[in-house]
Amino acid sequence: MINTEKKGNYRWVICSLLFFATTINYLDRQVLSLTWKDFISPEFHWTNTDYGNITALFSIFYAISMLFAGRFVDWMDTKKGFLWAIGIWSIGAILHAFCGIATSGIVAGEWFVGFEGAKEAISHVNNVGLVISVSVNLFIFARFVLAVGEAGNFPAAIKATAEYFPKKDRALSTSIFNSGATIGALAAPLTIPVIAAHWGWEMSFIIIGALGFVWMGFWMFLYKKPNENPKVNAAELAYINQDDDEQQITPSGDTKLPRTTISECLKYKQTWAFVFG
Repeated sequence: MINTEKKGNYRWVICSLLFFATTINYLDRQVLSLTWKDFISPEFHWTNTDYGNITALFSIFYAISMLFAGRFVDWMDTKKGFLWAIGIWSIGAILHAFCGIATSGIVAGEWFVGFEGAKEAISHVNNVGLVISVSVNLFIFARFVLAVGEAGNFPAAIKATAEYFPKKDRALSTSIFNSGATIGALAAPLTIPVIAAHWGWEMSFIIIGALGFVWMGFWMFLYKKPNENPKVNAAELAYINQDDDEQQITPSGDTKLPRTTISECLKYKQTWAFVFG
């Protein structure tokens, strides 16, 4: 009997989730750059050098974390690995909002005073150098947490793409979720300054950071391995697994490729092209 079942399109739902995760990723990292000059700097007396040090360290933290993020996602597997990554970076994003309260507690001895109370307490501190030092270090810590989490986005997204798309569709699906980086960078200047102007710079970190937790809810309920997902019908599963002749199929239905070491990867010119890029 010929199977006439129409191929489903659930794999594109997963691709959409990856797109929104990447969009949120780039929104979160843009909040500081769009609020520091007009909102944060006047409160903490930052100079361009202070801001430059914070952003430079973020880049270093992010680069180092990328060396371990892929291995972490492989260890935790796609679903849990992505949840951990976006959960950590969302916490890191929201932590920025409380740097003012923490600074007021350390330099002025006034804790639990709220955002406006923190600004008032800091404005009465005569030791400007201490305010700068404490606030910069607190923001560096928040950026560190953000960087550690954000490093997991692309390894997890690429792993999910490999699980839900055959080789011939992976470039397209990767380009779609990767476009979230551009969308996030474009949406940030249209939304973040407005939030900061109306509700304070702290709320811009909280609101944008909270989007990650909303995404986690969708991911928990919508993501399962293709062979375990009831939303993926037999025709779509066959399409996804069309490269099985090159893979080893486990009894559970998962696919495994022989493990490749880093030294073996370095033998390929394509690896070096990505490294230099």
